[in-house]
Amino acid sequence: MAELIELETERLRLRQWIESDREPFAQLNADPRVMEFFPSILDRAASDAMIDRAQTKIAERGWGLWAVEFKQDRQFIGFVGLHIPTKKLPFSPCVEIGWRLAFEYWGKRCATEAAQAALKVGFDRLKLPEIVSFTAIDNHRSSAVMERLGMNREAETFEHPSLPVGHPLREHCLYRLSRKKWRSNL
Repeated sequence: MAELIELETERLRLRQWIESDREPFAQLNADPRVMEFFPSILDRAASDAMIDRAQTKIAERGWGLWAVEFKQDRQFIGFVGLHIPTKKLPFSPCVEIGWRLAFEYWGKRCATEAAQAALKVGFDRLKLPEIVSFTAIDNHRSSAVMERLGMNREAETFEHPSLPVGHPLREHCLYRLSRKKWRSNL
């Protein structure tokens, strides 16, 4: 078992998942606004399975997709973290940064704040040479977070292998950030 990494920012705590996260995470995953750029909403079983996978990866590596809460009131708001994609992507192998927050926390810079802490772990502690992020081509909100993080969008798009040919979300854009560029932005 790896050393467990947990993070804090000015307002947020990124931590291992706990049992009480299951209900609010299921609600978040059932919200069509939150899941607009995913193939479908998740039922409770699929939402719980996602938590189980995240817990396992954090226990194995010490890092992963952390649960995020406000430090002040311990309110669970979603997840932010680092992940090794299981699907073979055109730019594999890679480590991606990703997030999913409850709708009521959008527009409050929570994703950016937590993602900056995750990038610091990725580059300073894990010594990753590069971290990527990707999203459906029309997901402008997530693309805006990637740009605020200093990530550069690749000119070429790619088709996500988890989605069938012809699916409206299949075309994705890719963003990259090298450790060198991240350090120069500090």
